[in-house]
Amino acid sequence: MDQISYRTVHLNKATVQKEWVVIDAENQVVGRLAAKVAKLLRGKYKPGFTPHVDCGDNVVIVNVEKVILTGKKMSDKQYIRHTQYPGGQRINTPEQWMKTHPDRILEHAVKGMLPKNRLGDAVFRNLYLYVGPEHKHAAQKPRVIDINTLN
Repeated sequence: MDQISYRTVHLNKATVQKEWVVIDAENQVVGRLAAKVAKLLRGKYKPGFTPHVDCGDNVVIVNVEKVILTGKKMSDKQYIRHTQYPGGQRINTPEQWMKTHPDRILEHAVKGMLPKNRLGDAVFRNLYLYVGPEHKHAAQKPRVIDINTLN
């Protein structure tokens, strides 16, 4: 038998084939959408996935203000942060974020599903979120995909 057929293929920065994809977030559940987007960003849908390399696609998400949360999460869920000053704990709900920064909900969910290291930071920079149906990445000729077809 040919020994080359047993060789494991590892991708590196030079051999990765990165694509641009557009996802419409209208009427999508936040957590389910974020899980699939995180897999796209990591490159886990590709046959040559290499865990230590940024081999994922560049993902553009439009209509992020139209995502939905199931149950009573829109009013009951809390995002807690601290300003690092005494008494600086701040609590926001998704309702409050939807009024001021509707992209933060999906951004927060996707970031939490990526690795907490330098690779996760690099992969997260390949995510572009836009309020409304317009985006500025037409020059990259992104491919429109239906997120519901991915598993």
